[in-house]
Amino acid sequence: MFTLGPALLFCPADRPDRFAGALQKSDAVILDLEDAVLPAAKAKARENIVAADVDPARVIVRVNAPDTRDFIKDLEALSRTSFRTVMVAKSEDPSAFDAFDATYSLIALCETARGVHRSGDIAVHQRTTALMWGAEDLVASLGGMSSRFADGTYRDVARFARAQVLVAAGAQGKTAIDAVHLDIDDLDGLAAEAADAVASGFGATACIHPKQVEAIREAYRPDPAAVEWARAVLVAADAERGVFRFEGRMVDEPVLRHARAVLGRA
Repeated sequence: MFTLGPALLFCPADRPDRFAGALQKSDAVILDLEDAVLPAAKAKARENIVAADVDPARVIVRVNAPDTRDFIKDLEALSRTSFRTVMVAKSEDPSAFDAFDATYSLIALCETARGVHRSGDIAVHQRTTALMWGAEDLVASLGGMSSRFADGTYRDVARFARAQVLVAAGAQGKTAIDAVHLDIDDLDGLAAEAADAVASGFGATACIHPKQVEAIREAYRPDPAAVEWARAVLVAADAERGVFRFEGRMVDEPVLRHARAVLGRA
């Protein structure tokens, strides 16, 4: 079960000076051995992971794609650590997850056309606890140029992939993690995107800069009125049988599940 979030902050694994600060400023840190690290620095980044003195319960390590040589080296380094929550970059084939033993919990990063297409199969794997999607690698895998329009909104292909991964995760009772907002200074856009994420059913949102953390937290944090409503409707449900009317609205089990979700984020 994935319990981290809602704000997951990426941190390059070749910058150990940032590890503790990133963890302090976020709900969990993603120590990145993949895209954030140049090929020449990957060996040192792995040693940094091994030497890291941070709480393993709040650390995710992103490893390289399973079809790369770096993946095997990443697994060897991980075996020398206490880190057991791993994000697998460019997840496409769930059989690749068999490389991890039962002590690991995996976040499948579905960020290619094949990965999004197979997200349902990936979500079924017993090691998978969460699915995340990625926009830019997805569009690149399709031969495209950009995941967003000039106004910052996602193109249809990105919106499709986002929904596909969310539904695949939900169908298996796994957590879905929303993609990063690359425009660091666009906090209004990030806030709107994060608000849509929580309303749609995502359990967390990844980010690339500490200044983005609070916007994500605020979006996932229910307002006091929503919390008050959730508590009241659940109390009312205890005295009812089946569908009932509450504050002018029909209430059935899906509405009660929504109320429980609100309290779960409170």
